[in-house]
Amino acid sequence: MEVRQPAPNVQIIVPARNEQDCVDRCLESLVGQQGIDFQITVVDDSSTDRTRAIAESFSGVRVLAAGEPPAGIMGKCNALMTGANGVTAKWLLFADADTFHYPESLATAVREAEERSVDLLSYSPEQETGSWAEMALMPIVFADLVRTYPPERVNDPRDPVAAANGQYLLVRREVYEKLGGHSAVAGKLLEDVELAHLFKSAGRKIWFRHGAGLVRTRMYRDFRTMREGWTKNLALLFPHPLRLAFYRGLEFVVIAGTLISSAVLAKDGYYGAAGAFLGFCILRYMHFIGRISKAHFPMKANIAAFFGLPLFVWLLVRSWLHANVRGAVTWKGRTYKQSATSAPVESSIRKGSLS
Repeated sequence: MEVRQPAPNVQIIVPARNEQDCVDRCLESLVGQQGIDFQITVVDDSSTDRTRAIAESFSGVRVLAAGEPPAGIMGKCNALMTGANGVTAKWLLFADADTFHYPESLATAVREAEERSVDLLSYSPEQETGSWAEMALMPIVFADLVRTYPPERVNDPRDPVAAANGQYLLVRREVYEKLGGHSAVAGKLLEDVELAHLFKSAGRKIWFRHGAGLVRTRMYRDFRTMREGWTKNLALLFPHPLRLAFYRGLEFVVIAGTLISSAVLAKDGYYGAAGAFLGFCILRYMHFIGRISKAHFPMKANIAAFFGLPLFVWLLVRSWLHANVRGAVTWKGRTYKQSATSAPVESSIRKGSLS
């Protein structure tokens, strides 16, 4: 008679579409987890590179094929639904293929979720930056995400603000299934925030925080994918992207303009006025650095971030145009209509701070 193995405490589900550059590092860090019972499933989302072969090279890692998503279903949601189907583990961890997990991070996450009695726990990974463009842009994006989705509000059951980072999302399986899981948000591009909103609006406790010392990631490995990724997401993440673009563009003009004016005035001998302009420039720049520092990037990235302000403005406008004029975005070779925008998301963050 066949002996059925007991279900693991955690089922790790990694969706992967053309991730040959990072899936090896991700799986190496996951198979090395300590202090907890788990299984790993990689869901190959119609990859055309070596992603599947790399995943299959890891002993004990189950590899599934998601197939092309049905009309109206986002590719990542389709892969996550495939991975979660039929799973009996107590917890599900959805982790992106570009993440790296510290050795005891999984045990720590489950322990934290159980101690806090939450049904959804999400970490925002430490962000790695490899190029100048990443270093300049990423701190600005994440600083404004912190302002729009303050963790203290996300973690307050009485507050409607909801957020999660799909790169690391741990859910209690029974609750996830009861609420419909990713099937309930399968038509949404911003499935992680939508899932958090689903849990919170159902009265389920969620917990969201920075994952320092637990998980890290390099989201984008070249400028093209960074542009494509933020074009897909920014208009959904921020309820008023054009307003935010105006504020950040004005911030750049004020700081750069007062610095240039100070130099010109000093050159012409107007030292008092030059000092006043320089002082104002320094005050505005320190305010900028104070905001950016909350995104948890190294100081060199915080300094470089000032030069990323125009890039952030351009991407905000580009994302808004794709969402509201073109009505579609492209991501990893698939084009998605953006008519299914973020009404639930916007309603959950309309009280958030943007400026």
